[in-house]
Amino acid sequence: MKRKLSVLPILIVTLLFFALNAYVLSGLSTLNNSTYLSPIYWVFIVGLTFALFYAIQQMRIQGTNRFFQIVSHAFLIVFVAEIVFAIFLLLGDFYRLVLALTSNFQPEGYHWLSRSNYWVDFAFVMFCLTIVLFAYGITQGKYAYRVIKHTLYFDDLPSNFDGFTLTQISDVHAGSFTNPNAVQKGIDMINAQKSDLFVFTGDLVNNAADEIKPYIGHFSQIKAPFGQLSVLGNHDYGDYIKWPSELEKVQNLQQLKDYHKELGFRLLLDEHVELVKGDQKIILAGIENWGIGFGERGDLKKALQNTAVDDFKILLSHDPSHWDAQVKNNPSKIQLSLAGHTHGMQFGIEAFGIKWSPVKYRYKHWAGIKTENGRYLNVNRGFGFLGFSGRIGIWPEITVIELKKK
Repeated sequence: MKRKLSVLPILIVTLLFFALNAYVLSGLSTLNNSTYLSPIYWVFIVGLTFALFYAIQQMRIQGTNRFFQIVSHAFLIVFVAEIVFAIFLLLGDFYRLVLALTSNFQPEGYHWLSRSNYWVDFAFVMFCLTIVLFAYGITQGKYAYRVIKHTLYFDDLPSNFDGFTLTQISDVHAGSFTNPNAVQKGIDMINAQKSDLFVFTGDLVNNAADEIKPYIGHFSQIKAPFGQLSVLGNHDYGDYIKWPSELEKVQNLQQLKDYHKELGFRLLLDEHVELVKGDQKIILAGIENWGIGFGERGDLKKALQNTAVDDFKILLSHDPSHWDAQVKNNPSKIQLSLAGHTHGMQFGIEAFGIKWSPVKYRYKHWAGIKTENGRYLNVNRGFGFLGFSGRIGIWPEITVIELKKK
């Protein structure tokens, strides 16, 4: 039985959408009162909206294609720019209203409904700046790799591992890449760190294993003296597309595991390895994806079997919600956990002492280092991108962590 669609929410969203555009048009008319502005504006907005609906319908039949990417990104850019324009326009209108209600003297010819061209000009500048930022994020930002370094101190780090370094990347999402040369620059930056260990914390692909195939030659270049270790992320299981049969879905996952081998990655599936230096060791464990709302597959207890409570442990676990749920208070101390998953939502600001992204309303800790109960978590911002084909303010990350003994 098909679930009936509620008309009221659709009607409310439609009315709000057209109210937003009518308000934006009123502001643009302050700048240019041409008789042609209104019909051109509405033809563009309505045409773009219908193009988006058509693209979504085609995507459901054929999967994601170039037409859908172009139309959806064009709609997103225009919509966000309109919201920015409307916010600044509303601030100006509210200021004029307050001034009209609180001031007894008004200059000759003044009317509170008359907008200041200077304020509308500023709102329009912010509108254009928003478009420029999105254009940069789509064309350049998604490949603007950053190396972020952390030095972490531990009382119980084996002395032979003092100064040990590891490089972490996460969330490659190979199916989103369109520029192999740009990806190669990221690979070169990874190898340039010359770390002792390389780890990858999940989401090699968006949905299908074959997405990584064109980039095997790139990622197989990554080498480290203590090896290249990896885990799976929520997208690697193929849960987000419809498969002809359950068997093909299972085969796809097996193919992805085989590709990890081709890349030279040791895939950890609820298991651990020992990293030995002289007569001392540290434990590196990895679990299958465990994330609240994204599949709780991983078995931490199994991954830590035959390890001692006081062993120094590093855990690879794709989703940072796992750290809060099972790791930070685990009786068997895990000194360092490495995660990804959030991408920092590929949008936000990290500058001038400000660290903000909309993803903070979903995850308490969404990027960088967090420490609690004497244990560390690092959340990598992701190497690739998904959904929005770009990054603004939250750049793709290569993390380098140095372990130091206190």
